[in-house]
Amino acid sequence: MSNVLSTVETVLHYTTFICLIGIALSLILLIYRVVVGPSNPDRAAALDVIGICVIASVALTSILIVTTKLNDVVLLIGILSFIGTLAIAKYIEMGVIIERNSD
Repeated sequence: MSNVLSTVETVLHYTTFICLIGIALSLILLIYRVVVGPSNPDRAAALDVIGICVIASVALTSILIVTTKLNDVVLLIGILSFIGTLAIAKYIEMGVIIERNSD
């Protein structure tokens, strides 16, 4: 039984490294999309996916170092990414984020 557990641990270790490499490659491509993107909605979508990739990389790091202390970080990044996506969407739609009355 101990041999099976060590094999599973080794497979999990390699799998998390492969996933982190894949996320790193996708982050490079997404940063390119943010900088060069043909339109602002494309840039906004790329920024949203960058937030998801950061969440995934933190979750994989949590698995890799065998801790549950990074779960709060994952939730915080998710909330901040959502608020950022809403702000970008409002800016694209209206041109301003905070509306001011001229009264």
